[in-house]
Amino acid sequence: MGVVRIIIEFVIDILETIVFVGSLFIVVYLFILQPNQIKGASMEPNFHDGQYLLTDKLSYRLDNPHPGDVIVFKAPPSFKEEFIKRIIAQPEDTVKLEQNHLYVNNTLKTENYIPSSFYTYNGIALTEGQTLTLGTNEYFVMGDNREHSFDSRHFGIVERSKITGKAWFIYWPPSDIGIVPKAEEY
Repeated sequence: MGVVRIIIEFVIDILETIVFVGSLFIVVYLFILQPNQIKGASMEPNFHDGQYLLTDKLSYRLDNPHPGDVIVFKAPPSFKEEFIKRIIAQPEDTVKLEQNHLYVNNTLKTENYIPSSFYTYNGIALTEGQTLTLGTNEYFVMGDNREHSFDSRHFGIVERSKITGKAWFIYWPPSDIGIVPKAEEY
């Protein structure tokens, strides 16, 4: 009988550990960090297809997103897929595309994180010469690879409620491991 009791206690200890670790994983995944994968070339040259990163889901519960932040959000029109893009403009800003140059609040947008040779073309939601004014809790996002990005120029603004979190840490591939730089650090 003693051997059976030892085996049962051992199995119960293992089950308790599995339940604890599983619960901890669920709490971390739902409220603190979430893994995401870069899919496609829309964030080149700063992020590459197949990279994996951790999304910080806690920061934006304490503070608002800022221009230059790389965010993960539920993408329109179905809001089932998540996209990774960079915030270009924040609530109450104006955005204008004129002669392939981006203006935020009537000031030419300086973007040191992309090559100056990148061509910024218009889309359905932001056409050449049109001024778009963001409302409260609205953000304008774009991929770093302007010629190959489906972003706010095409689908319009991103509501604050659709933002999942901030890209925080690249963990795969090993050669790219590190904290996601702020826009001014490029």
